[in-house]
Amino acid sequence: MKTIIISSINKNLTSAIELIDAIDIETYQNKTVGPYFSSIGSHLRHVLDFFDCIINGLDSNNIDLTARKRDEIISTDKEAAKAHIYKLQETIHSFSATNTDYLLHVTDNLGEGKVTVNYTLESILAHANSHAIHHYAVIGYILSFLNVELKLSSFGYNPTSPINKREGI
Repeated sequence: MKTIIISSINKNLTSAIELIDAIDIETYQNKTVGPYFSSIGSHLRHVLDFFDCIINGLDSNNIDLTARKRDEIISTDKEAAKAHIYKLQETIHSFSATNTDYLLHVTDNLGEGKVTVNYTLESILAHANSHAIHHYAVIGYILSFLNVELKLSSFGYNPTSPINKREGI
């Protein structure tokens, strides 16, 4: 396994912990921002669900990204979210010595029904990391709308964004 993938995921998950620590529970649970009226907690839960689907499908070689648990505790309880992130980081770190020379079957619904495609463990984890960054950007939008100003370096920005454009949320 390429250590840069694990390192990047760990950095992004640590950013989520920093975000959780920087906001109050009302902000974490706030669902007043349209057009989707979803909370920061629900976006973090969704990101963690994505990683959980990967982990839960490894043994059977059947990763189903539509089989998310949607644990509402993570959406509403900051400490539960942090505990889940720490556990996830530990599990992903354990992949460091994993053989990735085989294909995994990954099922998702792309809008026209479920489809199964092949990934490597590295590619699905890289996809999950990009997915997390996308949701972090949405969280940045929610925080902006709520007039909550935080300085979390590069949170929600794709690594290819010019550095002079990154001010944090």
